[in-house]
Amino acid sequence: MLHILDDRLWFPPVEDAMEDGLLAIGGHLTPDKILYAYQKGIFPWYEGDVPLWWSPDPRFVLFPQELKVSKSMKVMLKRQAFSFTINQNFSAVIKRCAEVERPGQEGTWITPDVISAYTSLHTQGFAISAEAQINNELAGGLYGVIIGKVFFGESMFSKVTNASKFAFIKLVEELKRQGIELIDCQVYTEHLESMGARMIARKEFIELLKTNIG
Repeated sequence: MLHILDDRLWFPPVEDAMEDGLLAIGGHLTPDKILYAYQKGIFPWYEGDVPLWWSPDPRFVLFPQELKVSKSMKVMLKRQAFSFTINQNFSAVIKRCAEVERPGQEGTWITPDVISAYTSLHTQGFAISAEAQINNELAGGLYGVIIGKVFFGESMFSKVTNASKFAFIKLVEELKRQGIELIDCQVYTEHLESMGARMIARKEFIELLKTNIG
């Protein structure tokens, strides 16, 4: 059942989601609404000018302790192929994520409204960026949101081969040190599966959110 949202801070039960995970449409993309959605197991994804709200079953996640690092990436990490930073250039990272071409997608879901909302979340201390750099030039990175002990990954990009992988691995290592218990990858990608991400039932995902966000 597809719900139409207004500006209230409210979402229908995730069990109402359609088979593909689409739960609701509409409403304004505000920082408060995004944070509330994440805590309910819901995330926004734009098509055109209208926000769509999703809660797929199963859910694609990575448990930080299950991170897999390939031999080639271990070599790159050991020789420090990139310099790694956190929150040094959030604005550039989210804009580069919006600009990257993705197979099977026309245009980008990272609209000006998305950039504005997540930049506000960054200012509030919820949204973070991770950067891989070469000679102080941004080579790749990713951004997402931390609530409690959960990191909700949003998007990543690479200008240089393996730069986003490097940034992701380094970020996961840092998140483990900070006590993060779960990384929400939202939807399946072969890239993240190769690094240890896997599907879990939505019901299990919701329970993990309750445990790690409270």
